Amino acid sequence: MTEKEKMLAGQWYNANFDEQLAKERAVVKDLCLQLNTTNMQDLTRRRRILREILPHVDADAVEILSPFMVDYGYNIYLGAGTFLNHNVCLIDCAQIRLGKKVFVGPNCGFYTAIHPFDIVKRAEGLEIAKPIVVGDDVWIGGDVTILPGVTIGCGSVIGAKSLVTKDIPENVLAFGNPARVVKRIGMETLLV
Repeated sequence: MTEKEKMLAGQWYNANFDEQLAKERAVVKDLCLQLNTTNMQDLTRRRRILREILPHVDADAVEILSPFMVDYGYNIYLGAGTFLNHNVCLIDCAQIRLGKKVFVGPNCGFYTAIHPFDIVKRAEGLEIAKPIVVGDDVWIGGDVTILPGVTIGCGSVIGAKSLVTKDIPENVLAFGNPARVVKRIGMETLLV
């Protein structure tokens, strides 16, 4: 089994010293650099580059502001109407799935990789990755960090500067470090 196959299967794999994974990261980071230096008004070029970075995403149906960074790109799925503000980083060693109409504030990080606590194993380059899933109609405030294995339910709001370490249910307001549910929300809350 290759290191990439192990990564995609959710097993421990060598991320740092595997030539195939290193090359894939280098190629997509060069594409991110191209995107990040392309004029925001040049939508044709930006969408062409986004299609290369994110092969599973309809580049015409999402909006992504620069700067933007990913590790692989092919593990990212974004629903129609999703908006990623400036400086969003998606470390997609496992799948990152954002539903439809997800709004992500600036300076947010979605991190799927987990490194060993053991210094010897960590130095060997081993890691494992857990997916992140965000439901439809979620709003994620600025400077939020979402850790590996987290699911955020549809309609929820994550307050700015939160650290999301555990699953968040649907239709709630959650914030803090670590993020915790503060209250349930619904349409009546949004209309006030």
